[in-house]
Amino acid sequence: MASARDGRLLSYEITGDPDGSPVFLLHGTPGSRLGPKPRSSVLYRLGVQLICYDRPGYGWSDRSDQRTVADAAADIEDLADHLGLESYAVVGRSGGGPHALATAACTPKRVSRIAVLVGIAPSDADGLDWLGGMTDANVQEYETADTDWRKHVERLRLKADRARRDPESMVDVLRTQMTDPDLKVVDDIVIRRLLAETYREALRQGPFGWIDDVAAFRRGWEFELKDITVPVLLWHGADDNFSPVSHARWLAREIPHAEVRIQASTAHFGAVEVLPEILGWLVADEPALAGHPPMPLSLS
Repeated sequence: MASARDGRLLSYEITGDPDGSPVFLLHGTPGSRLGPKPRSSVLYRLGVQLICYDRPGYGWSDRSDQRTVADAAADIEDLADHLGLESYAVVGRSGGGPHALATAACTPKRVSRIAVLVGIAPSDADGLDWLGGMTDANVQEYETADTDWRKHVERLRLKADRARRDPESMVDVLRTQMTDPDLKVVDDIVIRRLLAETYREALRQGPFGWIDDVAAFRRGWEFELKDITVPVLLWHGADDNFSPVSHARWLAREIPHAEVRIQASTAHFGAVEVLPEILGWLVADEPALAGHPPMPLSLS
């Protein structure tokens, strides 16, 4: 455990090479520090010290009521100070994507590179149909959050209670909404077990981290994408229907010098499989994705 500057406790886990290049992996929504990650042998080969932490309200981390997306930058900086790290790279998966971008905009002197895997754009993104292409369940969740907050909170409370009792049931519900590429990933018994474990841990305190993530996404993020100056890689599966690929394309237009890679025949949970390659990019000497030339925005 580490202390944030306001006294809150932050739970974290370190795997991989203790002498390797530090990389913070920011989990999805809902999620926890126990989310899917490469084996230690892979991290050693890459020379990566991987740091995963529970965002406020998830796992063992204290809740931070009314937190914004930008607040994640300070928490990660406090964790880095606790660990004695001068600089670090950050990768955010799904709901962790906006929080990863916040570190680049708010603490640029500490962050070396950023990667966002299947991330989302700000809810007020100009010219983007934010809900377009999402699953019916996601659309309903976000629309209810906008129109009837109390109902939304109660829905997440019931989902969290059910997931704590039977985390595999949450995976089962997600499977009904998945495209074929995601089903191929999630039907792997190891991935399914890891997802169930991270959902159980994420919701051990109740739905608070989940509730606060959704609220933060739907409010202003409290930083400007144009202020990001470090190298940024945006990776997205073309068939993603949880956070559609249109979000990555929009972000690529707004973030200076961002590189975007859109992978065909892949969807949301393809981010789990591509993570080792992304980690290699984050700690490489040159900011180019190994084995893959930069892809133009128009590719899908």
